[in-house]
Amino acid sequence: MRQIRRVRFMHVFFEEDGEFRAGTVMTEQPASLHVELPHGKRVKVKAANVLLRFEQPLPGELMARAQAAAQTIDTDFLWQCCGPDEFGAETLGRDYYGRAPDALEAAALLIKLHGAPMYFYKKGKGRYKAAPADALQAALASAEKKRAQAELKQRWLADLKASRLPDAFRPLVNRLLYAPDKNSLEWKALETACDELRLTPPQLFARCGALASPYDYHLNRFLFEYFPDGTAFGDVPPPALPADLPRAEVAAFSIDDAATTEIDDAFSVTPLPGGGTRIGIHIAAPALGIAPGSALDAIARRRLSTVYFPGAKITMLPEPAIEAYTLVAGGERPALSLYADVNAAGTLTVVDSRCERVTIAANLRSGELDRVFNTETLAADAIAHEFGGALRQLWEVATQLEVARGKAEQASEQRPEYSFYVTGERVRIVQRERGTPLDKVVSELMIYANSEWGRRLAEAGHAALYRAQSNGVARVTVEPAPHQGLGVPYYAWTSSPLRRYADLVNQRQLLALIAGTPAPYQADDALRELARAFEFTYDAYAGFQYQMERYWCLRWLEQEGVASMAGAVIRDNLVRLDDLPLVVRVFGLRGAAAGERVRVTLSKLDLWELTLHADLEAKAVAG
Repeated sequence: MRQIRRVRFMHVFFEEDGEFRAGTVMTEQPASLHVELPHGKRVKVKAANVLLRFEQPLPGELMARAQAAAQTIDTDFLWQCCGPDEFGAETLGRDYYGRAPDALEAAALLIKLHGAPMYFYKKGKGRYKAAPADALQAALASAEKKRAQAELKQRWLADLKASRLPDAFRPLVNRLLYAPDKNSLEWKALETACDELRLTPPQLFARCGALASPYDYHLNRFLFEYFPDGTAFGDVPPPALPADLPRAEVAAFSIDDAATTEIDDAFSVTPLPGGGTRIGIHIAAPALGIAPGSALDAIARRRLSTVYFPGAKITMLPEPAIEAYTLVAGGERPALSLYADVNAAGTLTVVDSRCERVTIAANLRSGELDRVFNTETLAADAIAHEFGGALRQLWEVATQLEVARGKAEQASEQRPEYSFYVTGERVRIVQRERGTPLDKVVSELMIYANSEWGRRLAEAGHAALYRAQSNGVARVTVEPAPHQGLGVPYYAWTSSPLRRYADLVNQRQLLALIAGTPAPYQADDALRELARAFEFTYDAYAGFQYQMERYWCLRWLEQEGVASMAGAVIRDNLVRLDDLPLVVRVFGLRGAAAGERVRVTLSKLDLWELTLHADLEAKAVAG
């Protein structure tokens, strides 16, 4: 049976879990002691962890006085005294004090050694070794750096909480918002301030005056990722216009919305001797003046497409290049033309593709044209417009083309499209029905041109960037393939070379084919990489446009004070609101069928996060 020795009025100073403690020994065994701490708690202490035994003073007093005494010991002098070899605290104590230290002095020395790990490496219970001089200097420099950083962080934190932007943050605002280094001191200060103020980083930066509005936050995120060097073009010489193009004997007109400045396409209708009509599809021809590898080409290659969003756009080409080749009315413009003859039976026969100068007689605007060219005026044969006869003929051709694609019987309900008119922070959203006669004319003739030119490139073995679709999945490919959704065997984007780089590339291939010269591009890895880059970027630009349209929809709801709207169920709990291109997730909507009409209550609109809370208000509301 083990013998327990009872001890009276014996105190110990010991180490436990990396901390020093002192207490009174209640019982002791060879390997352990039961000790009562000053606050009354009793603990079991390994005998090996005991560093000092003492009678006076009491444990609580010893700890307080030893900690105070440790503060008076010069750490650097102590480090110089101990030498390079490993030592025990008791040995150093005799050297430091010139005698055997008492319990208070020994405890103070241990506390000092333990509290200076940069100066003294711990080698065991009560044993240490002085840090080498170079290691000590490096550790002290690091500690000083951390101290300075902590002080700087506190200053930044104070500024941010007081709605002041620290000077060091000014060049870093976008990086902190969109691609922060979360190990950086600036981010840690910002994160702490946001946590304490219960704000998001963009909200806090707005309070500090670094962001003008949620609109700037969303726009700047896109620019930070896709236009890190800004949207300006710099000094780029305009492209040269070809001087030797033949002149077309037609007068063409374009059809675009009022905001369009990059006018890529126009149409002409010319009666033929002996009956029939010649239809001309005329596409702006910037490939005549923008050579592969040129400065202008490098710009277009980087941007890959014009970026559209409500109230603004970022063009693929600089203004001088657009002005040189856009099909603006009032003169002759270089164009790549596709001609097809229509006989009395409405049969369409391709005649020719040629590069020429085309007279642009007018730039028609869809908003005005819809009022005079529509289903009713077609039925009454009363299109009151200078180009009324030509528009009717184009509509008849478009109808034949739709039938030829096998799409005439597949007409489905067309969702309306929306135009956003932005003035400052106010927005007007105007709805326009799709599937109008004007839409059919433009879309069918563009599909026809892209399909016909795609066929010519494919049959000639010229590489191109095709838009293919199978099993509902569309992709950009360098190999000719059908577009099942459109019902055409080939579809190469060729109709918007001022706005899409894929079209500019394909136009170069077409010009080479027409001229009988070698094609600039081959179906190699470089062209495949271009196809991937174009598809990724084009989709990203479309995603940004959708995001900004959502912003302006929410802004309109806020602006007009709308708290309730009707809509139609898409599926599950998703509802498309009436009169806005906006889909919301509705809480409380269960068991509703697609197409069912509902009314929802709108709340908690957040322009920073682009979120909107919607609750079901009523079902089966009127359309």
